[in-house]
Amino acid sequence: MSIALKQVFNKDKTFRPKRKFEPGTQRFELHKRAQASLNSGVDLKAAVQLPSGEDQNDWVAVHVVDFFNRINLIYGTICEFCTERTCPVMSGGPKYEYRWQDDLKYKKPTALPAPQYMNLLMDWIEVQINNEDIFPTCVGVPFPKNFLQICKKILCRLFRVFVHVYIHHFDRVIVMGAEAHVNTCYKHFYFFVTEMNLIDRKELEPLKEMTARMCH
Repeated sequence: MSIALKQVFNKDKTFRPKRKFEPGTQRFELHKRAQASLNSGVDLKAAVQLPSGEDQNDWVAVHVVDFFNRINLIYGTICEFCTERTCPVMSGGPKYEYRWQDDLKYKKPTALPAPQYMNLLMDWIEVQINNEDIFPTCVGVPFPKNFLQICKKILCRLFRVFVHVYIHHFDRVIVMGAEAHVNTCYKHFYFFVTEMNLIDRKELEPLKEMTARMCH
């Protein structure tokens, strides 16, 4: 990794503090296995498959947290170029506009500038993954019955970050020499959500052509 790229992906650039897994726990071991899949030369398509004998919810949990940390970092590298002036709406090109709804302050889908949408999105996900009732960290504590539904919503919203970064800010990613890193992260994400059936196909439409080239 180049020095410039190390600076791009250093800890100070993280958009949010990372959620970590406790060493020695089963989930930490799964987390290490999921992380190893980003090593060069690894078949990402095979790496995302649920390991034999492992719990699906555990496997999904470690990936959701890992993707949140990684995508957070990616947005953190371009966020100074994503302003209310450059991105007055949260969009993925002229055909796709994303509106925010959280059933708290925004009870109806609301059009927002991209940086405001991103802040709300990251805050919302952070609340979910740090909620022990949704993402339990103690061994033996069960996941809630609606766990996969919550994860689907988180992953759907994280995908929108990729859409916005690729369509509106990829020039900055290239300037920083981070293209290969972002592409690998995207492929890992795409193979995982499609393998585990965690995202609606219509949500994937904005990056369909790029994905066909990159993830064949």
